[in-house]
Amino acid sequence: MSTVKVTDDTFQSDVLQSETPVLVDFWAEWCGPCKQIAPALEQLAAELQGKVTIAKLDIEQSPTTPSRYGVRGIPTMMLFKGGQMASMKVGAMPKQKILEWLTEAGVAA
Repeated sequence: MSTVKVTDDTFQSDVLQSETPVLVDFWAEWCGPCKQIAPALEQLAAELQGKVTIAKLDIEQSPTTPSRYGVRGIPTMMLFKGGQMASMKVGAMPKQKILEWLTEAGVAA
């Protein structure tokens, strides 16, 4: 499975009402570090299928959700569990660091 695109309109149903934890990557087309982490997120989406959904929200196309959650810099990754933001990381990280973060949050094994 690959990453899932979410928007302001689908955030409630795709993220907050998800049965599985959702990692939301807040990004923009012009953001270099966002493009750097994209391949790692695609790999993790495939490797952790069924454990966590990896979603991408373009802050240019959907500005309401990032402002609601106080996103100030991108990339910002937020982990949602049970409709609540459980953990957040700001900035680009290598795949291993993202995996460690997810493991600490209890969603990757």
